[in-house]
Amino acid sequence: MIDHLLPPQVVAVESRGDDYPDGGLFPEEEALVARAVAKRRREFTAARVCARQALARLGRPPAPILSGTRGEPLWPDGIVGSITHCDGYRGAVAADSSAVASVGIDAEPNGPLPDGVLDTVALPEEAAFVRKQADDGVVSWGRLLFCAKEAVYKTWYPLTGRWLGFEEAHITFTSPEAPGQGAFLARLLVDGPQVGGRTVQEFSGRWLAAEGLVLAAVVLPAPAG
Repeated sequence: MIDHLLPPQVVAVESRGDDYPDGGLFPEEEALVARAVAKRRREFTAARVCARQALARLGRPPAPILSGTRGEPLWPDGIVGSITHCDGYRGAVAADSSAVASVGIDAEPNGPLPDGVLDTVALPEEAAFVRKQADDGVVSWGRLLFCAKEAVYKTWYPLTGRWLGFEEAHITFTSPEAPGQGAFLARLLVDGPQVGGRTVQEFSGRWLAAEGLVLAAVVLPAPAG
């Protein structure tokens, strides 16, 4: 599903299950989840398998994908990518860094946020927008807002190495292109990253609601030339 949100230069692999009889992990990766509970191990393994399949589609050999200080995946040199997992879904995307400066994806169950969470993740204007949306049974707008902000953060962090709070990006959803899909604009409320000698203050993203999930993707193209 996530590939519907991405340009051709970004490859995507997704899975709805966790059956990997070969173990799926390099020893270095295994060490990262050696003490994790079974659910965490399954999610981590399936996501890494997806990531390696994405690398293969780019012509790259298998390689361990370790984690940085905030849990972000550490991709091989010359590759940018993103990983997501939630109940019933695991996905990974990757691209050559000559074509894409950064990419972020997120998947969440298409259901209401827990009580109190909307006011934690949303700016007042965003919260007002969510509360005005009719429950049409297609998309949970609060969950989609959270999903979009996660995709924005995953795009931001590899470029800056800095935390980005929920209150530091403002999301505006455009009119849906069709039931269950559309676009959004993320305006950064702090100094944006430097990409190709220019400051980037906005990220463009796309979203989809399907098969019980909401998905969001942000792709920042590499500078021309």
